[in-house]
Amino acid sequence: MSSADKNLSVFNTEGLPDISNKKFAIVVAEWNNEITEKLFEGAYQTLVNYGAAEANILRGNVPGSFELTLGAHWFAQREDIDAVIALGVVIQGETKHNDYINHAVAQGITNISIKNNKPVIFGVLTPNNMEQAIDRAGGAFGNKGDEAAMTAIKMVGLKDQIAGK
Repeated sequence: MSSADKNLSVFNTEGLPDISNKKFAIVVAEWNNEITEKLFEGAYQTLVNYGAAEANILRGNVPGSFELTLGAHWFAQREDIDAVIALGVVIQGETKHNDYINHAVAQGITNISIKNNKPVIFGVLTPNNMEQAIDRAGGAFGNKGDEAAMTAIKMVGLKDQIAGK
C-alpha cells in the first residue's frame, strides 16, 4: 500500500509489548536534515509514547543515507541494543543516484538484521520530490519516523514472543 493511501502515523497498537527495558538506537542521515530531523522527532516520540525510557534511546548521525548501513551495523553489533531504526531520505531528482543508494541501503539493512539477529528498520523515504518528502515527514501522510518506531516495537515484541519471553 502506498503512503498516499495510508497515514504513516496511524497503526494498530493492540497487544504491544512492554518496551520499558528495551534499548533502541536511531541512526539519522544528515543529508536533507530538514526532513530527517522530523523523521527522528517522530520516531523518538513514538518510542517514548509507547513506553521506552528516554535514556534507552540512543542517536547516531551519519552524513547521508548511504552511510546508514554502516552506522546501523555498528549499533546492531552492540548486545545491549534491542532494535535499530535507520532514518533518511533520498529524493529522486534528475539522476539515477537514488536507485543505487536506495537499493544498497535496503539490502544492507536487511543483511544487518539477519546477521545480528535483531530488528533493523528501514525508515528511509524514497520520494520523487521534496513535497512528497514533506508529506511523509509529519505532513499530509503522517510521519515515516512514527511508522519505523512502531515497526521496531512490534518486531522486538515478536522476537521476545518467539523466544518465549
